[in-house]
Amino acid sequence: MKIGRLLLRLTVGGFFFGHGTQKLFGWFGGHGIEPTGQMFEGLGMRPGRRNAIAAGVAEAGGGAGLALGFATPLAAGAVTSVMLTAINRVHLKNGPWVSNGGYEYNVVLIAAALALTDTGPGELSLDHALGQERKGLVWTLVAAAIGAAGAIGAHQLAKAQPEPAAPPLATDSADAATAPASADASAAQTEEAGVTQ
Repeated sequence: MKIGRLLLRLTVGGFFFGHGTQKLFGWFGGHGIEPTGQMFEGLGMRPGRRNAIAAGVAEAGGGAGLALGFATPLAAGAVTSVMLTAINRVHLKNGPWVSNGGYEYNVVLIAAALALTDTGPGELSLDHALGQERKGLVWTLVAAAIGAAGAIGAHQLAKAQPEPAAPPLATDSADAATAPASADASAAQTEEAGVTQ
């Protein structure tokens, strides 16, 4: 069982750490903070950069904590928060199956993190070495509550941000300056617009 928990911690925690550093620093083939922030903006998580940093820190820090077996309930709560936010913002509308862009993978990761909290990180962990191993039902509920509070907080903060301003409409003089030189050009432009929408 010592090796089983260690393998689970290293796998789940290691991948979370990698995923977080992809967001924060562009490591492991990631895009880095600016493109990730723009993606978060597109998901309605405004301001995108701040939310991307928060998600990256939660994933990298929570992943490192799980992998090392350090502050396990807090680490599990951090990654649970990010996964619940991903379910809410991206996957819920697609149903459960990952093949359809659903949330099954996120739920499996939440279950793994909470299971590690219930069983404890084991003897091969920093929590055990430091004499601060916290495990069992109560700590699992604490981790789940941290995750839920983080996800609810992220959702509420995103809702509180104003919608981005719509781009200004072109004025008549600008329209006139850019008008096609012929009726044929105008018809071609209309047809092209219809294809791309």
